[in-house]
Amino acid sequence: MTGFPPPDFAGRITRSFGRQPAMALIGAELTRVEHGTVEIELPFDEKLTQQHGFLHAGVISAALDTACGYAAYSVIDADASILTIEFKVNLMSPGRGERFLFRGEITKPGSNIIVADGRGYAISDGPAKLIASMTSTMMVVRGREDITE
Repeated sequence: MTGFPPPDFAGRITRSFGRQPAMALIGAELTRVEHGTVEIELPFDEKLTQQHGFLHAGVISAALDTACGYAAYSVIDADASILTIEFKVNLMSPGRGERFLFRGEITKPGSNIIVADGRGYAISDGPAKLIASMTSTMMVVRGREDITE
């Protein structure tokens, strides 16, 4: 990443994350906030699984989208916000683990469009296992009363 982090980007992200009912619903926690990188973790919960007992692809996608979105949020001005306009998810392995880690990282910052890549990992005994990847495109939003911090 080049450039300087916006003032109080970590505080802005933490406050915004706290206002996300969807992340609270799935039990997600914001565990790392750095300029250009955000990590979200959640414990395994049977209520979030599909018919085979694996973490549901929709839950994986939502957590990756959120991690990528907040990574983008970490590189924009304080008077702007972010909306996802497109993403592609590759599900590489069943979502089986005791905990899950979702990391979003900026691939290409921009003043209007930002591209981020995400990786999802299942964590149990042994090394973390890559279960999903995402490439996402975010739009920087300015001057809309209905979309703020």
